[in-house]
Amino acid sequence: MNKVILAGRLAVDPEVRYTQSGKAVASFRLAVNRRFSREEENTADFFSIVAWQKLAEICGNNLVKGSQVLIEGRLQVRSYDAQDGSKRYVTEVIANEVEFMGSRPAHAGNDYSNSAQSADNSSANSFGSELPPDEEIPF
Repeated sequence: MNKVILAGRLAVDPEVRYTQSGKAVASFRLAVNRRFSREEENTADFFSIVAWQKLAEICGNNLVKGSQVLIEGRLQVRSYDAQDGSKRYVTEVIANEVEFMGSRPAHAGNDYSNSAQSADNSSANSFGSELPPDEEIPF
């Protein structure tokens, strides 16, 4: 089974490109803290993440450097020939799912409409308003 789950913060803004066939591909680096003991310094590992198609566009429109995310995907190793003729290997995580964690950075792109945000706020504010104030809650 080839499954990777990482939680961390984007080290750079996602770079979205399009293939010749029109498929979107986003790539970015994810900084993931290592567990450490009290004697050790806090260190991080940096992983290359690649997302395709609709997921790539969502990442490009909503994520910025510093965004906290959870990535579920698979590990992939590919090779290519460098300009000097040597063979190079690249290990990257191909994202299947991206979960946004933490609060949305204030400087992030706004892909959500203001009406959708206000609808969410109004529904949250009206939560529980359908109960009369004198009614006893049965639990």
